[in-house]
Order: sequence, then C-alpha cells, then structure tokens
Amino acid sequence: MAIDLRRCVGCYGCQVACKAEHVTRPGIMWARVLKSETGTFPNVRRLSLPVLCMQCREPACLPVCPTGATVQRPDGIVTIDRALCIGCRYCMQACPYGARYFSDGDGAYFGATPTPYERAGAGEHADGVVEKCDFCIERVERGLEPACVANCMTRARVFGDLTDPESEVSRLVRAKGGFQLNPEFGTDPCVYYLPP
Repeated sequence: MAIDLRRCVGCYGCQVACKAEHVTRPGIMWARVLKSETGTFPNVRRLSLPVLCMQCREPACLPVCPTGATVQRPDGIVTIDRALCIGCRYCMQACPYGARYFSDGDGAYFGATPTPYERAGAGEHADGVVEKCDFCIERVERGLEPACVANCMTRARVFGDLTDPESEVSRLVRAKGGFQLNPEFGTDPCVYYLPP
C-alpha cells in the first residue's frame, strides 16, 4: 500500500470506513490518523499521517507469539488466528507501530446494550484476543480494495502488489520517492508513504 501524504487531507474517512467495515469495539482503531504541526506562525504546516498495521516483511510480532496465532500468509499479509490467540499480548509489546489491540469485550457504543449493528458484527470479534488490520483480506479475496482505500475521498491510498514492479503501487513508490515509516526498526514495512 502507498499513502500519498500530499493528497491526504486528514478527513478520517479511512478510520471511519475501517471501523464501519469491521464493527470494531469502542477504543479499537485498526486505522488511525495522527496529526502534527511544524513551524512557527505564520509559517505553520499541518501533517496528517494515516497509520495502520504495516504488514511488515519481517514482522516483530510473529516470533514472539507463543501459540502460532500470528501468521504471515504467502502474499505477505500478517493475520491473527483468533482460535489460537490466548491474549498474552506479547505481539502488542513487540509491534513497534502500536497497530495491535486487545479485545476485552467491554463496552458498547450506547450504554450497556449493544446496538443491532454491534450485535451483527459481534461474530467477527472474540473476547480476550488481539486484533489488527489485515488489509481487509475478505474484501481483497473478492477482488475489492481494502475499505480504507475504497473510501478515501482524495484517492490518497493505492493498494496493490509491491512485488510486481509494474503495478501502480510499485511505480508510485519508485517515481515519488516512497518511504517506510521508521525503517530503523528493521521490520521492512509494506506500507509506503509518498512525501508531502
């Protein structure tokens, strides 16, 4: 995935689309938008930085999982097998991007009783396990883009095969000088940012 920081306006559309697609519980945000300001008045610049699971080629979360619940698929997407996850949260500690969340089952959006929408999505989540972005693999397997990409109003996100040098995402990363967030972590993320 490539995210064009020049096109991103920080609208939170990706964050809302992800939450709606996966019916994540209160406090769990698989996609987030971080904001920062640099400079001094009147020369101030605001930057919106969308973050999600980086789907690392060398994921730090993988070797620390004691049950093998964290798996890297042949296509590189890192997933969590909820049936194997024991909720130890070692992977949360190992992830340098803070992209994993513990689902404890506490709380509903409006009072103690979940809404019909929340009940409909409850089957996607188990109590006492860790969750994270998986590039919407259920959508990708149906030939669709991840929800955050499909719902980006400025088309700041491009999803595709980074191993194919002719794919749109690979060409954009090369042509626009795409960079990884914190490459010093040694995880080799598959999410690239195009400079603002």
